[in-house]
Amino acid sequence: MKNLRLLFLALLLACAGTSFGAKVDTLAIPSVVMHKAYRANVVLPAAYAKQKKATFPVLYLLHGAYGHFSDWLAKTPDKQLVHRLADQYNIIIVMPEGETFGWYIDSPVNKESQFETYITKEVIPKIDQTYRTVHDRKGRVITGLSMGGHGALYLSARHPDLFCAAGSMSGAVDINTAKWKLNPEDAKRTAAMFEPILGPVPATPDTYLNSYMVLSLADKLKANGLPLIIDCGVDDFLITPNRELHQRLVYNGTPHDYTERPGAHTWEYWQNSLPYHVLFLHRVLQANALTQP
Repeated sequence: MKNLRLLFLALLLACAGTSFGAKVDTLAIPSVVMHKAYRANVVLPAAYAKQKKATFPVLYLLHGAYGHFSDWLAKTPDKQLVHRLADQYNIIIVMPEGETFGWYIDSPVNKESQFETYITKEVIPKIDQTYRTVHDRKGRVITGLSMGGHGALYLSARHPDLFCAAGSMSGAVDINTAKWKLNPEDAKRTAAMFEPILGPVPATPDTYLNSYMVLSLADKLKANGLPLIIDCGVDDFLITPNRELHQRLVYNGTPHDYTERPGAHTWEYWQNSLPYHVLFLHRVLQANALTQP
């Protein structure tokens, strides 16, 4: 009987922990510009249900190439990581769709791939209409991995009116794949995948890609003055472009937090990296007096 009571008590405690932990919504967000609807995962901290009148800052967390909106919840080795971070910092974490190779840009050749407009003009308003968010750039931050790292810096550079800080984990900050540490066959195959969204590669790829890559936005990042956090694993095939971005930001005097750590282009690396990003972004929000106690 004593063992049964202990088991019952343990079950009650487990249920209580589940009831008051972060909650995950899956939200359909239509796109007028692309004539379709995409889904997003939204992680609401436990405080959201308790503090009925409070508004909450939002972190937009972007996925990488070949992935989808659910990656951050499904592919991290620790499946509760995002939930815990939402609870720890009392922040809403939104993981929108960027398609397998959308790059968070508006394609000049494919009207079915307009993810810059989708995120900035359709996703953000839908989130603000649906949840009790801070409807101001001072309560909105963004980061992501790989393609999503590119997307976070690219969108924040071009839309400083929407975000107050940004980050990049293992970001593909130079989309000239010839500069990536890939074997020739993989480099050629990856470069070909850009054609459906950017058109055929001309003889001068740097000029062709310049408008769509983060490296070319170093001066814009300086002018905007957003706090930035950037990191990459030393064994990552994207380490060279990340070092180049860091050097450009140092050269033009852009304050930023840059770190290299052991690791490659893996979920183990990103799982380790994300808490650093959320802490950094939380401190920006805290300075804006927009974090919950």
